[in-house]
Amino acid sequence: MLTPLRILLSTNKWHFSRSCSSYVARMRYLNKLKENDEACLAALQTGNIFLYHRLAPLLHQTDHQGIFKLPAMQPKDVEGMLKRLGKDKSMVKESVLINCTEENQAQFCLDVGELDQGTVEEVCEGTFVDLRKAFFVLRGAEAPLVARGQALLRWHQGNGFCSATGQPTHRNQAGSQRVCHNNGIVYYPKMAPVVITLVSDGKRCLLGRQSSFPRGMYSALAGFCDMGETLEETLRREIAEEVGLEVETIRYSGSQHWPFPQSSFMVACHATVSPDKTEVNVDHAELEDARWFTLEEVTAALKIKIPPRNPRGETPTVWVPPKYAIANHLIREWVENQQATGTGN
Repeated sequence: MLTPLRILLSTNKWHFSRSCSSYVARMRYLNKLKENDEACLAALQTGNIFLYHRLAPLLHQTDHQGIFKLPAMQPKDVEGMLKRLGKDKSMVKESVLINCTEENQAQFCLDVGELDQGTVEEVCEGTFVDLRKAFFVLRGAEAPLVARGQALLRWHQGNGFCSATGQPTHRNQAGSQRVCHNNGIVYYPKMAPVVITLVSDGKRCLLGRQSSFPRGMYSALAGFCDMGETLEETLRREIAEEVGLEVETIRYSGSQHWPFPQSSFMVACHATVSPDKTEVNVDHAELEDARWFTLEEVTAALKIKIPPRNPRGETPTVWVPPKYAIANHLIREWVENQQATGTGN
């Protein structure tokens, strides 16, 4: 029988490194920017802007080979770039609020997809990089920041019209909502709940891949929540559907926003199956492949930091999602647990 997720959640202890008072003040300031257009516009004048081109973020090469950083541009510099390219500098006002720093400096994102990509890259001395690739070359807190920015920009691009009236919707200055003036409906950015699960039989873990994955990449199994389902029900159903296994226990691990395919809220769990009921029956309509991996195989896959070439016609090297992905976190947790208990040998 599955343990209710709410009980599992209560066993996790959270420790905050910053003082509560400064965090509360920052969150209230951020909320003010979302609710007050004038305050948001004023914050934009002294904030930072991260540029995107058709949802690909602008990155700068660092002195370390293969490592990039997310350049924070000043509004006046973006206005200067727009003027140089013959565009109205008022385009800066289309920037969408992402977050604010601990020093209360607002952070915005702006998509300049209507401009020539090469020209913008030359002027800004950077490169627009596909977000999936960016996750492999960014470090620290920049990956979730750039992911949130892309998700917000994508949401605005896909919600320009009211689903009830077909009339245009209008955003507030922060970009935290869109309103249909015909009927007053307010639309907010949303995430679709997804349960991602690493299944273990005690000595091995189960990883799968879709045909759309890069060659050789395997990951934890994931599936969207159906309407009315609990997280536990989703987890159990998805594992049964995709690989024909029945889960015995689950343990909550963590959560993460994931910008693909259309902004998902990933709830990560570990699950176990009975050691004598481990025969995998893959539903090939869902997965290209799924199989059990030993501790040694998983440890080797985790050591691969950059996607291998894996040319066609050769047996591909197995690798896993980048460190930023919560699937990677699940896999590392499992490895650490196996090494600590000695059950993976």
